[in-house]
Amino acid sequence: MTVSILIFLPVVAAVIVALLKNEVAKYAALFFSLAELVVAGIFLSRFVPDASTQFAIDVPWISRFGIYFAAGIDGISMILVLLTTVLVPLIILSTYKHEYKNASAFYALILFMQAGMLVVFTALDGFLFYVGWEAALIPIYFICALWGGENRIRITLKFFIYTFAGSLFMLIAIIYLYLQSPDKTYDLHQLYNLKLSAAHQSIVFWGFFVAFAIKMPLFPFHTWQPDTYTEAPTGGTMMLSGIMLKMGIYGVIRWLIPNAPIGFIHYQVLIIVLAVIGIVYASIIAFKQKDGKRLVAYSSIAHVGLIAAGIFAWNAQGLQGALIQMLNHGINVVGMFFIWDIISRRLNTRDISQLGGIAKVAPQFAIAFLIIVLGTVGLPLTNGFVGEFLLLNGVFQFSANHYHNLVLAVIAGTTIILGAVYMLRMYKNVMQGETNELTATFTDIHGSEKLVLIIICVLIIGLGVYPGPVMHLSEAAVDNLVKMLNTKLI
Repeated sequence: MTVSILIFLPVVAAVIVALLKNEVAKYAALFFSLAELVVAGIFLSRFVPDASTQFAIDVPWISRFGIYFAAGIDGISMILVLLTTVLVPLIILSTYKHEYKNASAFYALILFMQAGMLVVFTALDGFLFYVGWEAALIPIYFICALWGGENRIRITLKFFIYTFAGSLFMLIAIIYLYLQSPDKTYDLHQLYNLKLSAAHQSIVFWGFFVAFAIKMPLFPFHTWQPDTYTEAPTGGTMMLSGIMLKMGIYGVIRWLIPNAPIGFIHYQVLIIVLAVIGIVYASIIAFKQKDGKRLVAYSSIAHVGLIAAGIFAWNAQGLQGALIQMLNHGINVVGMFFIWDIISRRLNTRDISQLGGIAKVAPQFAIAFLIIVLGTVGLPLTNGFVGEFLLLNGVFQFSANHYHNLVLAVIAGTTIILGAVYMLRMYKNVMQGETNELTATFTDIHGSEKLVLIIICVLIIGLGVYPGPVMHLSEAAVDNLVKMLNTKLI
């Protein structure tokens, strides 16, 4: 049983769903996404949490140019595979209250997008990684352009230009590594063994970094994100924020730092500075947002900034924190965007100033909203606390060895305080107080809405109380990667 099953099942499912009628298509999409989750569960049950790559496939694809269909799963990949296969069924189920024109195409694009992201998270060949990267981007362009808001064409064009430009930089870096390899190969592990000069590594570093920084997005490459998240249909926003931005974070861990360790060390402090600036900048902007969906978009930039700082601190705590927080952030941000989707559908507005008192008329909704907010701000015994604690620990360890950078760790820690302030204030303004003419008509959650929110809340509490099994999955792979890089830098 190889990872190819995990990759091609969503492709076949996308073709089938595209041929079905709209009402049938959404049920078929949910069925296939759940089947994919079952397949991922089988892989998880057979996974040995060591540093090896498992369930691998490695067959010639375009062998004349050293291109192989090579993919596999290690502890790092497994976290992202679980994230993708858990969230896609929830995202599909969360769209059931919407009526989409040509819904079969909408759900087919989501499934095709899932396949592309799984290629990215499992690829062991540089060319295959690039193909998966682009294959995941194409569906979201159409989802935003066809089912987005009033300004969707302008916003989607900006998104396209940003991401396409970043992809070209990454392609240059991959081809450059290929040309430097003696065997002319795109094989990841052979590329790891290249002994490139500092100048060559700088080229590779910036080629990868620009692409990944745009995707995450990291300050100052973030300007496409708030508009795109706001204008995209909620299902598209969930795919972008919950899963797709992790492609950039994963790329940094898997492709950027191990292939350009000298370049990484040279620019390490600069990137951490950019990440910390992004935390504070996005938090300040989030304070001023009246649109709830836009506030969540800026909060996502702040959280990703902390993840980036933890990765570039480059120690086991920071990396483990980044991996668990990728999973946690995906769960929390999907829940938060779903909350605002429910409010928007009920009341036809996302303006926080027009809301208030919803907890009085929708107590179940209020409880779910509160749990998601508490997970987002990192309250102990919620999932967000585990990741943020490890990330801050990693950044402080880095700062302890670089005394002049201690201020960076302190500022990075403000993400918890700032996040708590604007998130809890948002909850207070939306849910507490007296109802008004608008919010008095709000009805409590039911059906698919309740099911999605229950699952998200269970994950938030479950991962917060007992994160050990998930962290154990990636522990050996993280330690191996850190040791490998340290060996290359000696």
